[in-house]
Amino acid sequence: MRAMILRKTGPVGQDVTPLELVEIARPDPGPGELLIEISTCGVCHTELDEIEGRLSPPRLPIVPGHQVIGRVASLGDGVSRFAPGDRVGVGWIHSSSGGDNENLSPEFRATGRDVNGGYAEFMVVGESYAYRIPEVFDDISAAPLLCAGGVGFRALRLCGLNDGEALGLTGFGGSGHLVLQLAQHLLPASPVYVFARSDRERQFARSLGAHWAGDTRDRPPQLLDAIIDTTPAWLPMLEGLRNLKPGGRLVINAIRKEPADRGLMANIDYAEHLWMEKEIKTVANVTADDIREFLAVAARIPLRPAVQTYPLEEANRAIVDLQRGGLRGAKVLVIKNN
Repeated sequence: MRAMILRKTGPVGQDVTPLELVEIARPDPGPGELLIEISTCGVCHTELDEIEGRLSPPRLPIVPGHQVIGRVASLGDGVSRFAPGDRVGVGWIHSSSGGDNENLSPEFRATGRDVNGGYAEFMVVGESYAYRIPEVFDDISAAPLLCAGGVGFRALRLCGLNDGEALGLTGFGGSGHLVLQLAQHLLPASPVYVFARSDRERQFARSLGAHWAGDTRDRPPQLLDAIIDTTPAWLPMLEGLRNLKPGGRLVINAIRKEPADRGLMANIDYAEHLWMEKEIKTVANVTADDIREFLAVAARIPLRPAVQTYPLEEANRAIVDLQRGGLRGAKVLVIKNN
């Protein structure tokens, strides 16, 4: 089967091609597993963290990708929840303990980091970590829901907001534009303020109904009850703390932060940024229940992801575009046209 593999970690640039298109053996499903023929796979910033070494896979080579949509091709022994031909998705969580806090368990294994993921024509996953995809979503639109949406849903819940309290979103890419739509549905009386470095992203946020959109360093019309930071940078964290109300919460939805502007944190001021019982909470991975619950909510709204598509063999271009930023919505690899 065709797959894009990562052989070594290192910096990504315009003329760098970290992923290699190769032919590898198609996997066989073991007991309790599904073999999935993949149609689409979203491209996430976590892949950039893996490629550049901030979240190094435990073994190389590896097939990245953890926002997977496809059809069940065959079943391992003992599978009872699915049948061949069923449309399913796979997210960042490939397997874990199955408990309420499985996202924090030492048994947690990530799709596309600890095991081969979705930048390929086939992959395997245990049936407990495969999810039925609501018919309202086509394969391209569904892919970003498996991470950008599911982890964004967890981040919004961790904010602890009551309807009517003000929410901020720092960064407006694959996850931010979905969280805005979620907040409008789940917290209809809550104003949403968006901070983004790109004017195109700010215009996109306004077009989706954001109450206000400004640059990362701008001050919103009011202090906010909670802010979700989906960026890889440190500046939005520092500015976000400044924009919180007393008792407000900054929820950081990023697995890693890049080192480029880390020195800015030397400017943190206790009285301005942290005092008055402000909180910082990080989002760690995602549970299977998060994804199941989110998909049901997303279908009721229904969410409308904005996507840019690339063929599998252009995964390197998608990664570079993701790194450069400024483009609308999520990025999706199209592996098979159904």
